[in-house]
Amino acid sequence: MNRYQLFKTLRKHRKLAAERALNANMNKTAKYVGYIMIAFVFIYLIMVAIAMAFFAYDIQSMTSIEMLFACMPFILAIDFFMRFSMQQTPAHIVKPYILLPISLSDCINSFVASSLLSSGNLVWFALFLPYSLMAVLFSFGVWQTLAMLLLLYIMILANSQWYAIARTLVNHKMYWWILPIAVYAIIAASAFIGKNAGIGNICTQWANIGSFIHDANPLPFIVALALLIILTLTNRWLQMRSVWNELAHVERTQLHSVTQFHLLERFGIIGEYLKLEIKSILRNKNPRKTMISAAALCIFFSIIITFTTIYDTDYMANYWCLYCYTIFGGTILTRIMCYEGNYIDALMIRKENILAMLKAKYVFYCVILILPFLLMLPPVIAGKWSFLMLLAYALFTAGFQYFILFQLAVYNKQTVPLNTKFIAKNGAESNWFQVMAQLFALFCPVIVISLLQNIVSDNIAYLIALFAGLAFILTSNLWLRNIYNRMMKRKYEIIEALQASR
Repeated sequence: MNRYQLFKTLRKHRKLAAERALNANMNKTAKYVGYIMIAFVFIYLIMVAIAMAFFAYDIQSMTSIEMLFACMPFILAIDFFMRFSMQQTPAHIVKPYILLPISLSDCINSFVASSLLSSGNLVWFALFLPYSLMAVLFSFGVWQTLAMLLLLYIMILANSQWYAIARTLVNHKMYWWILPIAVYAIIAASAFIGKNAGIGNICTQWANIGSFIHDANPLPFIVALALLIILTLTNRWLQMRSVWNELAHVERTQLHSVTQFHLLERFGIIGEYLKLEIKSILRNKNPRKTMISAAALCIFFSIIITFTTIYDTDYMANYWCLYCYTIFGGTILTRIMCYEGNYIDALMIRKENILAMLKAKYVFYCVILILPFLLMLPPVIAGKWSFLMLLAYALFTAGFQYFILFQLAVYNKQTVPLNTKFIAKNGAESNWFQVMAQLFALFCPVIVISLLQNIVSDNIAYLIALFAGLAFILTSNLWLRNIYNRMMKRKYEIIEALQASR
């Protein structure tokens, strides 16, 4: 088998991966909903392109080509962060092929090439193409339009490799977040430094790329291609190193004092599961990193909301307040039972063990809500939010939001590793059902509360959310037992799936 045949075979395997997955049937309905959402994204981008095209005819300070390139730093930044929820790095998906008689370097090369040829890199053309047809083609001709689209495509490809590099480093150590933060801080520096400081200064600098296209200057293409080649080679080397480090890793035993948490012993079996939950986060790499990331995001949005006016609308206030509450439970509860799949056999040895574990999890993540409550007090002190809203959304999250997320305990059937990351089977995959449940928990309450605010006063809407949350909290024993009973009806199916996906 030559390299081209290997590439075709591996690419075909990846296309069939969803059908081979253990949760393929469960994902089908959610995937159709996902396709509908993608269609809405395309429609939204086309509408933005039309609006930009009309604006380009009115603006006098730059041409339509320069205007599109002036928007590119923001498009590339959005593209970079959106890939975290959709795109895996090559090292994530290489495990099934390691034991086959295939060169590991050829495998990595194939997956890097697949990431470059992915259809996801064409999503932004839903914006580029309509804009080009309306604002560029008839003003500058076919060749300059094609040259512009080619340069934009090269920039998107380079961004995909930059994402893969950053994602791999961040998965290895959390402090590597400093790298993308530093890069985007340098790009944004001209908005805060110099005589012409402002967002317009960034746009002007990037708009100059469009002037090279006007003059048929090949310099932007040379620079973009050189950057793409450097990033691709760096990504290939990093993926190879990541896989080898994971394959050859040596377990290090660190001596440390064992915390007993004697205070929790008075709660019996639920107290023991509370200890397990706390120690799982403190001692295991993946849950710990997830909680640290959630705290960092909450702090970031609290600062942005307190010191800027970006999210001062009622809808944004509702959304970000609920988001900061939900993110702590949502980042792990969307994978409820996935971490426990590593030791599911031990959990089934006594009747109602799972019920006690679910109750302990619910208590733990309700207590965790104290942290975002404290972190979001600055917007309340600054007068951006009301204290009633903060309290109402805390209780609403502990009630309704967690009610939705805990339902996933019945449907999650993939074991997620506690420590290994790069090549662990299914370690980087989130099924569509998890994604849809999280989206429902985030957006549906925001839409309902926003509608209520249009009908009644804000305080009445907050009180409705508060009492709705209290209703779910007070009935938590009932719906947790319902979840437990449904799990027990399909316990052998769940155990078999979790064991097979280890």
